[in-house]
Amino acid sequence: PFQMLLSGANAVGYTSYADNVVNAFVKEARIAGIDVFRVFDSLNYIDNLKFGIDSVRAANGVVEGTICYTGDVSNPKKTKYSLEYYVDLTEQLVDHGIDVLAIKDMAGLLKPRAATMLVGALRTKFPDLPIHVHTHDTAGTGVASMLAAAEAGADVVDVCTDAMAGLTSQPAMGALVAAVQGTDLETDMDFDKILKLNTFWEQTRGLYSPFESGIKAGSADVYIHEMPGGQYTNLKFQAFSNGLGSEWDRVKAAYATSNQILGDIVKVTPSSKVVGDLAQFLVANDLNATSVVDQAETLSFPSSVVEYFQGYIGQPAGGFPEPLRTRVLKGKSTGYEGRPGADIPAEDLEALNLSVSKKHARRDVSWRDTLSAAIYPAVFDDYVRKVNLHGPLTRLPTKAFLVGLDIDEECEVELRAGVRASIKLKAIGELLPNGNREVFFEMNGIPRVVETADRTDAGETKKFRIASREKSDPADMGSVGAPMAGEVVQVLVKEGEDVKAGSAIAVLSAMKMETTVSAPIDGRVKHIAIVPKDTISAGDLLVALDTDIGASMDTA
Repeated sequence: PFQMLLSGANAVGYTSYADNVVNAFVKEARIAGIDVFRVFDSLNYIDNLKFGIDSVRAANGVVEGTICYTGDVSNPKKTKYSLEYYVDLTEQLVDHGIDVLAIKDMAGLLKPRAATMLVGALRTKFPDLPIHVHTHDTAGTGVASMLAAAEAGADVVDVCTDAMAGLTSQPAMGALVAAVQGTDLETDMDFDKILKLNTFWEQTRGLYSPFESGIKAGSADVYIHEMPGGQYTNLKFQAFSNGLGSEWDRVKAAYATSNQILGDIVKVTPSSKVVGDLAQFLVANDLNATSVVDQAETLSFPSSVVEYFQGYIGQPAGGFPEPLRTRVLKGKSTGYEGRPGADIPAEDLEALNLSVSKKHARRDVSWRDTLSAAIYPAVFDDYVRKVNLHGPLTRLPTKAFLVGLDIDEECEVELRAGVRASIKLKAIGELLPNGNREVFFEMNGIPRVVETADRTDAGETKKFRIASREKSDPADMGSVGAPMAGEVVQVLVKEGEDVKAGSAIAVLSAMKMETTVSAPIDGRVKHIAIVPKDTISAGDLLVALDTDIGASMDTA
């Protein structure tokens, strides 16, 4: 059977969608061959979980209801996410009709003793309920925790082939299988076949070596920052891309701070993104737990943080922290007080299909394309544009796609059934004044040449010599600067326009993090220093406001 993750009302995205979009997606996933749906919610919000369960049930899928684990049930000092909390949540899922229970330990926080306590309590309360435990091995305790879970009554534990295991991945399959040989937990799996499978993945991993995270060993600091294993490497790459690479230790510390600022929340997509975005925001703007609350009314928080406080992804256990929520949402909608999907109008998917078909006329738009556009509109548009530009790159051999060909190296590409092309790289020309290079190659023995952009630093520097940008003046409230490095997505104001404090003036993007920059004070736009697609650094001037006009606006 095939299994997938389904983030309840968030489907596979970073926000909430109309109910009919989620239902249509689940139905299509079931048609595609998904049998088991691990239904979870990034805040353990029961209303979102119930909706996800109902959606899978309607599609005739197997429902694996999920409790996301955070905190430490073995530590009496940590009381928010207690043993009683998880047993009560499980009872609500069982009452709603799940087939299997999953314990989703995203960060690897489930220590061996905690695993014994949690699984033992659930097994006692629900003796006939299949229990499936998932963890990460960031601290190095994964195998021990999974053994403890199995001994306490878990039916299934997640592991990973040895070559891909450990660190922020799952515990090693070989280690766990060997550890239970000759015991009541014997798996009867063929150890020799496991080792052969591992050899294949060792070789495969070598092809992807350029994308290794650089993490060399496990680290118990995960018990402090509580960062999910799946987010750790992504956030590290994102921090480097946003100019915070040398500040990675500060980003990790800020992640723990951000979690507490947000109310000590469950952290898994999309809530983990909220914490990660806020952590980078704190570091980039040199803020701490006190100053960010004090200055919240004048700060331009990442969009994910604002939407979290607006209830776009659900309601956290214990509610939203105050006065931070009120200050972040000053002048903005308070959003949703319950399940967002219950209030979001249904999406007209037929109309969307027609719209997408017109926008991408060169593409034979399928129903799955329409659902992709409904869930990831910008990502889908970008994907289609790149496919139109580069063609079906998935047909390239892995090495050729990831690192390119060496001089005089040849590869074969199957263009379609029975039609193959032979490509041999012959030479790469000198860097041209426009930042491009000529690439000489042979296609089925016929010499060809194309001019293509040089994406290395040398090419980018030559093509885009970055002019000195205006800088904002921190002492001038009307001098609105970029809160962090990124790209300008949209400018929302015009010169001469009057704006109120809290009004949106620009949208910036850094990797997958969008930030809507708001006016910190009333004023009239006297100068706009940016245009869409500009690359900016933290502190670059975005908009200058005439605050004297703003004062007269207040008295008018």
